[in-house]
Amino acid sequence: MLEKTTKINFLYDFYQSLLTPKQRNYMSLYYLDDYSLGEIAEEYNISRQAVYDNIKRTEQMLEQYEEKLLLFQRFQERQQLFKKIEEKLRVHHIEDEELYSLLKLLEKLD
Repeated sequence: MLEKTTKINFLYDFYQSLLTPKQRNYMSLYYLDDYSLGEIAEEYNISRQAVYDNIKRTEQMLEQYEEKLLLFQRFQERQQLFKKIEEKLRVHHIEDEELYSLLKLLEKLD
């Protein structure tokens, strides 16, 4: 469950601008603010089932966006490459502060 939550949080970060305000609100409350379905339903004066359905549809949309755009996958691949580069620098005892700084700047661009 934690792995799914983490993935959905990342997908939400990447694709939230493609969601409607209502979808963003529900997802933010549920995944980021840890509201229960009942709490969200009460806040918006709708049924718990309506909230659940909206969140599930939105999760599917986020997964579909990722299938097509691959932003999260590419992010993960870049993170792995950054780690490999940093490890190679350490293994070969390269103490170039400017190179490390540039690597950190690249990481921050993501």
